[in-house]
Amino acid sequence: MGVPEVDSAVVFGSLTMVSWGIWIVLGNAASKSIDPKTAAAISYLVAALLAVGFVIVSGASLAITPRGGAIAGVAGLFAGIGFVSMYIGLSRGSTTVVSTLGAMYFVVAAFIGIAVLGDEITTTRVAGLLLAGVAVILVAQ
Repeated sequence: MGVPEVDSAVVFGSLTMVSWGIWIVLGNAASKSIDPKTAAAISYLVAALLAVGFVIVSGASLAITPRGGAIAGVAGLFAGIGFVSMYIGLSRGSTTVVSTLGAMYFVVAAFIGIAVLGDEITTTRVAGLLLAGVAVILVAQ
């Protein structure tokens, strides 16, 4: 009986979950120790350096199309807004509430996927989104 093979999406999704969970807790501590905007800038700079370093050592393609570059840039703009917003929120409120609301980004993405990208609306997806909304209400209490 061998070890079951794990889907790489599950592995990387789990790594993302744990990393972002730790990031929010450390971000909370940082935003209470220094100005939250400065804490966000330092964290983002370190993340950017790590991402650029990964591109270099992984041999990723450096070919950038105008459309792809523009979309990535706008994505970075929204990531930065969310990043700074999270640090300011952590400095003013509960880590539980800020992190839970921030983690609900997938609901926004799901609605955009359905409304703009034509993703299929299923009973299961609607139920999942509704339950996610209930979860936020319960955690925020």
